[in-house]
Amino acid sequence: MNNNISKPTNEELSILIDEAVKGNKHALETVITSVRDLIFNLSLRTLGSFPDAEDASQDIILKVITHLSSFKKESAFSTWVFSIAVNHLKDYKKHMFAKFPLSFEFYKEDILNAPIHDIPDLTQNVEKAILSEELKLSCTNVMLQCLDTESRCIFILGTMFKLDSRIAGDILGITPEAYRQRLSRIRKKVADFLAAYCGEYGSGKCKCSDRLNYAIQNHRINPDRLDFTDAVEIPAETILDFTAAMEDIDDLSMTFSFCKTYKSTDKTKKFIEDFLNSDPVSVIKGQNKQ
Repeated sequence: MNNNISKPTNEELSILIDEAVKGNKHALETVITSVRDLIFNLSLRTLGSFPDAEDASQDIILKVITHLSSFKKESAFSTWVFSIAVNHLKDYKKHMFAKFPLSFEFYKEDILNAPIHDIPDLTQNVEKAILSEELKLSCTNVMLQCLDTESRCIFILGTMFKLDSRIAGDILGITPEAYRQRLSRIRKKVADFLAAYCGEYGSGKCKCSDRLNYAIQNHRINPDRLDFTDAVEIPAETILDFTAAMEDIDDLSMTFSFCKTYKSTDKTKKFIEDFLNSDPVSVIKGQNKQ
């Protein structure tokens, strides 16, 4: 599978989608490659961990493929994909935090009172600066699990993808005004928490370097699997096929600098490759008959 396919223009993408629906495997590969990073990053921020994001991404990619013939080109293709992905993720119950829900109260208690001292060195000789960066990125991502699912989606669409309120409102089924108001409240809630308790993004007492062994002991990071620091960062705008961006609603951009976007993982790419090497034509054509 060619992992270096250049991103098609909107006009090229429209033609490729038509060809993919007819059963052209190369066209289907290009179409799915154009949105796989979007799907993976939305899943990662919504679900909290790389393994759960990989599994959910596979489900969403299958939904996109099997419903491709229903795309009427009334919106950007990525907007349509966002809608499928958000609806899937809002009801997704197989991820770790569906079983162990978090809250800002839990996070606060953990920061203030966790027994972080007198734990043996568990870093396995991995450089502490690397582990601290992994913990910082992992912790802020997991912190989003303290929001309810819809608030999390609103935060991600507005803060990481910076979607125009009309587009985001359409995806979520709310008005642009309601979206802007809710996004503003949610961003302030997250920013206030970071300011009060996080020493990396605010003035709080929590320092990643002080909590490494505690985090390893509690399986929050794994020195053998550094998902965030090993991931390849990419600009968010490279995974969208429209340019309308969210209007400024506050001055908190630097507060949310942890909202990076990454290339999808090798597991996600391998899933697409294996699917394309099977018989996707029959899957797509089977949907067309329904």
